[in-house]
Formats: sequence, structure tokens, C-alpha cells
Amino acid sequence: MTQNPATEDPNLDAAANAPEQAQAAEGSSEARIAALQAERDDLKDKLLRTLAEMENLRRRTEREIADARAYAVTSFARDMLGSSDNLRRALESVPEAAKAGTDATLKALHDGVELTERELLKTLERHGVRRVDPQGEKFDPNLHQAMFEAPDPATPKGIVSKVVQVGYKIGERVLRPALVGVSAGAPKAAEPPAGEAGGDKPASH
Repeated sequence: MTQNPATEDPNLDAAANAPEQAQAAEGSSEARIAALQAERDDLKDKLLRTLAEMENLRRRTEREIADARAYAVTSFARDMLGSSDNLRRALESVPEAAKAGTDATLKALHDGVELTERELLKTLERHGVRRVDPQGEKFDPNLHQAMFEAPDPATPKGIVSKVVQVGYKIGERVLRPALVGVSAGAPKAAEPPAGEAGGDKPASH
């Protein structure tokens, strides 16, 4: 009778395949870990971007609120400048001799107008509006508007020599530029006519 060959032991096959299965499982775990790390990094990046955007939004909102508070009275303040100008014109229209005179009524009227002007300027300052009187200062095109330029031997070139109308600022913004005249410096000396620049005239023969 022929003897059947011995059947293969399944335990031996499983043992032989164990290293490959372990390696495959290890590779799958590493891939899964790498995928999770990539997902974590992506979520972290999105979170940091969102936090940065929220911080920028918070700062921008705070700045807009501060500007709204500081400049809310801009239109009203600009309308009040005409009243301030009229008070100043009224004070400047009174001659010095009349101010020093004995007319008590005129003096009381002058003092009342002057007090009204001071109170108006104080009220404007409480709301961030400041007067700009640049007499004797260097001309600044951001704050001043030049109406003319004229020679002035007593004032260096580029200095405000006359204030035609004072300006005003609200916060860091110009509410109204000051209208000014700017010094062109000392006038140039007249050049002597040709032939008289120097030296003796040639002797006539």
C-alpha cells in the first residue's frame, strides 16, 4: 500500500507569514500616524490663522471705535469755526485807543466778546479741537495753506511771516488749514548796471 505524503502543518505557514504581517501592520501604523500628524499640523495652522485674524479684527474694531469717538464732532466743530472767526474779527475791529479809553460800555462789550471767544475755544478743546496759529513757525504744507510769498528781511526764508486766518486740528487731523503768508527771505540786492560793476572807467583819449 502506498503511503500518503504528510500534510503541511498550518502552524508552520502562519509562523512563516508572521514577519510579513507584522511589517505590513507596522507600515500601516506609521502611515496612519503620519496622516494624523499632517491633519494635526493643518488644524494647528488653521487655528493660528484664525486667532491672528481675530486679533487683527479686534485691534481694527478698537481703532475704529476710538476714531469714531474722537472725530464724531467733526462736522459740528467745522460749523462752529465761523462763529470763532467772527468773534476774533469783532475783537480786532476795536481800535487800541478805544480799548484804552474811558468808555465803560465799550470796554464791557469788548471784555464780554473776549470772554465768549475764550469759552468757545475751551469748549472746542474739550472735544479735541485745537487752534493752530503758526506765526513765526516753519511752513508746513500739511497744516498750512500758503496765500502768498513775500520778501521779509526780518524773517528767514520758509517761515510763516503773516497769519491771514488761523487753522484748527481735531485729534491728529486737520480740520481747517491755516491761511498764511510765507517769507521769501531778504530781498536780493540790486545788481549794478553793466559797466559799473567795479573798477575805474577807462580814461578817455
